[in-house]
Amino acid sequence: MTHEIVSRFAQTWGLVFLVALFLSACAYALWPGNRGRFDRAARMPLDEE
Repeated sequence: MTHEIVSRFAQTWGLVFLVALFLSACAYALWPGNRGRFDRAARMPLDEE
C-alpha cells in the first residue's frame, strides 16, 4: 500500500465517520425524549439548593 492509497482511504472514510457522528449528535440533541433532561440541565444554575 502506498501513502496515497492510505491517505485517500482515511480521507473518505474519515469524512463518512465524522458526518455520521455529527448526525448522531444532532439526533440526540433534538430527540423529543431528551427535552425534559435538557430543560432541567438549563435550569440547574438558577435553582437554589
